[in-house]
Amino acid sequence: MKSTKTRRLVAVLGVVALMATACAVDDDDGAEDETPEVTEEDDPADEDEPPDEGEADGIAFDIGVTEEPCPEAVNPDNGCIYLGVLSDLSEGPFAALAIPITAGQGAFWQRVNEDGGIGGFDIDIATYTRDTLYDPQEHSARYREIEPNILALAQTLGTEPTEAILSDMDSDDVIGAPATWWSGWHFEDSDQGLILESGYSYCIESQIGLDWAAANVAEPSSVLAVGYPGDYGGDSAAGVEAWAEANDVEFAGWVETAPDAVVGSQDAAIGQVVGSGADVVVLAVGPAEAAAIVGGSIANGFEGQFLGSVPTWNPALLDSPAGEALKAVYLHIAPWEGWEADTAGHEAMRESVGGDLPDNEGFIFGWVWSYPIKAALEAAAANEDLTRAGLRSAVDGLEVDYEGMLPTATFGGDPDETATRTAVINRPDEDAPLGVSTVEADVTGETADAYEYTSACA
Repeated sequence: MKSTKTRRLVAVLGVVALMATACAVDDDDGAEDETPEVTEEDDPADEDEPPDEGEADGIAFDIGVTEEPCPEAVNPDNGCIYLGVLSDLSEGPFAALAIPITAGQGAFWQRVNEDGGIGGFDIDIATYTRDTLYDPQEHSARYREIEPNILALAQTLGTEPTEAILSDMDSDDVIGAPATWWSGWHFEDSDQGLILESGYSYCIESQIGLDWAAANVAEPSSVLAVGYPGDYGGDSAAGVEAWAEANDVEFAGWVETAPDAVVGSQDAAIGQVVGSGADVVVLAVGPAEAAAIVGGSIANGFEGQFLGSVPTWNPALLDSPAGEALKAVYLHIAPWEGWEADTAGHEAMRESVGGDLPDNEGFIFGWVWSYPIKAALEAAAANEDLTRAGLRSAVDGLEVDYEGMLPTATFGGDPDETATRTAVINRPDEDAPLGVSTVEADVTGETADAYEYTSACA
């Protein structure tokens, strides 16, 4: 008989086995040279047939829920709830993070299923996992492909890719967990109440990081933002600018760059960083681009400090040519503590993989991001309504218990009062389990706390 740990690990590997790549990912991204291939499995339901509608044990359901068990069901007497995953699983700039993110979600839902499922249903996220390459058009196409067969999205990765499907999600009554920290997810006029975010926003992140750096590194006289175009880099840059204005510090501007696959190299961004004269640079790019910018800037005489947004880090960067520069001048900002933190949620997460370590902190992200969808499913099941409309209606006022990984959160209300404004400051450390060690946890900042959070920052 297989142990619980073994069954969990097998299930996680089963999810990862659905992830893509026919192409190798740049070594600087930290992904393996060959990652598993996404397979287009036969769908359990015929997409040409009308949606399944019915009732099981008094619970109404329609699209994405069946009385038949899930493939590879943990509880063969349960029905099945199908959740979709739209992620960057092969050659996009965040593949090195997205593959562990998706594995972390697989481990989370395996645990839920081993605990009996929800309302008489197991949860399946593997069948409708799709690689969207961090491309809004591909994201939209793959959403339309899986939409007829899912109840909700366990993951929708990327701010702009997720924005590309929001209107369709609204029409379809599909809620989702974002693999992104855009400030707009905190506001119903931006996300239609469909996106169940966790943690701070990029905008608040920048302000907390700069508050901490000013108090613990050196007070800057000028600050610079470097980031991708759109609402990832833009949100982070808006936070940098707001911090500069509040603290009477020069805002040296926002250097827009793009993934190496688009622009070829970060030489232009490096030149602007070196020429800016900034004391602190806040990065909102991918891991490979972060390493190139930090390493290239230091090699060309830049003497300032770098702060990196959550998605900028991958422990494989320690083995890159920029490794020494990163250890010297780069600090990583995170919304929650790392692998070894002492919370019930972290303990359960570690238990899910036995003694193994994931490739990077993306696994933690995926685990944490799953709590709100779990809470919504539990609330809808308690209301005896697992239809899409029933699940959507459960979101307003929803209370989410993160088992200590984040404070308990409630959806709805005034974001200025409810938004998360705490962070963790990490530094690169090759001796730490996932390549970073905590400098300080539960970090707040005067500027971030005072910021009037009344609309999306960008």
